Amino acid sequence: MTMTLDHRSIRLHGREVAYVVGGEGPTLLLIHGIGGDWRTWEPVLEDLARQHRVVAPDLPGHGRSAKGAGDYSLGALANALRDLGGALGIERATVIGHSLGGGIAMQFSYQFPERCERLVLVSSGGLGPDVGLVLRLATLPGSELFLSLTAPAARSLINLAASAGRALRIRPAADAEFYARTFAALADRETRAAFLGTLRGVVGTRGQLVDARDRLYLAQHMPTLIAWGERDAVLPVDHARAAQEAMPGSRLEIFENAGHLPQLDDPRRFIDVVENFMTTTDPSTYSTKRWTELLRSHGERIET
Repeated sequence: MTMTLDHRSIRLHGREVAYVVGGEGPTLLLIHGIGGDWRTWEPVLEDLARQHRVVAPDLPGHGRSAKGAGDYSLGALANALRDLGGALGIERATVIGHSLGGGIAMQFSYQFPERCERLVLVSSGGLGPDVGLVLRLATLPGSELFLSLTAPAARSLINLAASAGRALRIRPAADAEFYARTFAALADRETRAAFLGTLRGVVGTRGQLVDARDRLYLAQHMPTLIAWGERDAVLPVDHARAAQEAMPGSRLEIFENAGHLPQLDDPRRFIDVVENFMTTTDPSTYSTKRWTELLRSHGERIET
């Protein structure tokens, strides 16, 4: 049976937020990475919606959501997801984040642990300093000018190649299509500004600026799945192995033949892994007392 996915939008704080929703059951909130949109999850949404309510928003500044000047920090994006969930009547959800979306998912679980049932970190940012050279170069001064000159030409070439591919019935690899679409979108000035504003908040010329590793102990009682492509050239798979060691009880799934987007490279396995994780774990239960005890047990008093 084919599941229907609805494309909707809502106005929050005066700005439009677009999202895709479908299915019934426990909620899965799927968060894409920088430069992406809901289509980051397109090959897996329908199957996941057979047992769950899936909600895949376009983050502020991305996809069909409003762009322009704004706060694109991890904290602000986590707040935006909290407000979207409130407007949609979502009290709690399993939060699935890819790349930057993984960093947002961790931030969400840190700021609003009572709203997060489980964490799924897919090729997640925020778990180590290393990041691909292209993203580091994009943070340099002058990158805006470079992108403004090259992205429009790239968009024209990509559109031409897509037309030729359809005529010849040739479909590009899923990850290649994703990267091409992401770069072509930067031809739009507001999209480009949002992309660079988001990127420079988390990446610098030397690597990632945001590091969640010192707070991973707070996820001690949060069922956590880490999924990563062995061939990831953006965020190295070593980050996944180190994060799993730092989060006792977490699960690690390495996709041997996948790159930075395992949900696109191997969607069937990704669906099976997520479904198994959902059926074999219980949702976390938030306790203020337990949260306080965790902070105290890892705190260190400084004498003055």
